[in-house]
Amino acid sequence: MKTIWSGERGGALFIFLCTLAVIFQGVAYSQTSPPGTLATGTGMQAASNPVRVQTAPSDQNFQGSVPQGRASGGVLELTLEDAIEQGLKANLGLLTSQQASREVRAERYRALSGLLPKLTGQLSMTEQQLNLQALGFLINFPPQLGFSVPHIVGPYSYQSVLVNANIPLFDFSAISNYRASKEDLKASVLSIKNARDLVVQAVGDAYLQIIADHARIAATQAEIAADEAVYNNAVHRHNAGVAIGIDVLRSQVELKQRQQQLVAVTNQYEKGKLTLGRVIGLPIGQEFTVADPSPSLPLSPMPLHDAEEQAYAHRSDFQAAKARVLAAQFSLRASKAERYPTLTASGFYGDEGLRVLTNSHGVFNATGSIQFNIFDGRRIKGDILQSDALLRNRQNELENLRAQIDYEVRNALLDLKSAGDQVNVAKSNMDLANQSLGQSRDRFGAGVTNTVEVVQAQQAVAEANENLISAQYQYNVAKVSLARALGLAEEGIRSYFKRQP
Repeated sequence: MKTIWSGERGGALFIFLCTLAVIFQGVAYSQTSPPGTLATGTGMQAASNPVRVQTAPSDQNFQGSVPQGRASGGVLELTLEDAIEQGLKANLGLLTSQQASREVRAERYRALSGLLPKLTGQLSMTEQQLNLQALGFLINFPPQLGFSVPHIVGPYSYQSVLVNANIPLFDFSAISNYRASKEDLKASVLSIKNARDLVVQAVGDAYLQIIADHARIAATQAEIAADEAVYNNAVHRHNAGVAIGIDVLRSQVELKQRQQQLVAVTNQYEKGKLTLGRVIGLPIGQEFTVADPSPSLPLSPMPLHDAEEQAYAHRSDFQAAKARVLAAQFSLRASKAERYPTLTASGFYGDEGLRVLTNSHGVFNATGSIQFNIFDGRRIKGDILQSDALLRNRQNELENLRAQIDYEVRNALLDLKSAGDQVNVAKSNMDLANQSLGQSRDRFGAGVTNTVEVVQAQQAVAEANENLISAQYQYNVAKVSLARALGLAEEGIRSYFKRQP
């Protein structure tokens, strides 16, 4: 290393100035040289892999939310599309995933900083006094020369203005770490898309549950009205002396059971609304009603091969898993590259003198260095083992997700077909049960039979109604599950459920 210093000359002997120049060079270097002036590369420690943040949407709580705004005085009419939009704004799982993506973006900036020059400025003012003997200057000139060098120099002062630079020229480990951070960032962005699909699925399931509970309330109220009619008819017939008292009791017991059932399904409906409100982040205390999404025509069967191809192409969590595998591969390369030499340039440039503005001169320092590893105590070996274990875990997670997607697609297609068949059978059974109930009422009105047959027919209608509601709910949930399995939850639900004008 060579440093050039210059300042005002004159008024002293040449040898004296040379001596002071040597001393000042060492002192000034120690006082003014910025950290990194003697740098010999980014260093083996700097080449170690950074700890990157990994997003895990599957572990997030998509049943929670951050309430938005304040409750209004009126009753909000909430469609399925409105609920999805609200959930995408306030669901806790999605918000957490977005913030995790910001953390990954920050890690990428840190990785990028290892490849970019670093510039710093320095303004300093020094006041000092030196003991030359303490520094090893013990030369005494002969008295014949007529001069002597003082043992104490100073006090004296000087000022400096410097710009320091540290420029990494080649560091393959840092390059690999940056590539890994780019893949991590890609995975985090895809995880946000996956989180959106999970929010849509959670909202869809909660919304459809409310629709099913509302249908149960309507069906139970209709059954109560029918039971009241049978009970009143039994009372009139008993008062007229054409029916026995047990017929009145049977019809009354059936009526009370339906009334009790209405209380239970109403409570379940209200709790379902609370669940939906938590999922989508409605203001606390906000009253709302839901509108039946009125599903359009049944979905046409989809071949398994086409469904799986579509799922592997569109599932964001699958694409994110592949990106994490690439990131782990780059991390392993970065660990192995810690053994490679690194090339760095560093130095500074500025002015230094008694007064920066009036009595100073330019000073500079330039250093180029190559640093290579000789012995690291097996630290690099540990980094390689850790990165290799991470890569194997990421590969295992990818293959597990591949099998999981196959399972979810097959399961959704089976549920869709089964639920569709159940809906058709339940509709047919509902028609038959209503016909049976009508005939039983006519027979009871004509005095041919008692209330036992009517009550049994009413129970058959109630069971058929419940089966139909459950089948329709399962069919709609199967649609949501298929949309999620294909990686098209947002697009799929909006197309599978359309409000009729």
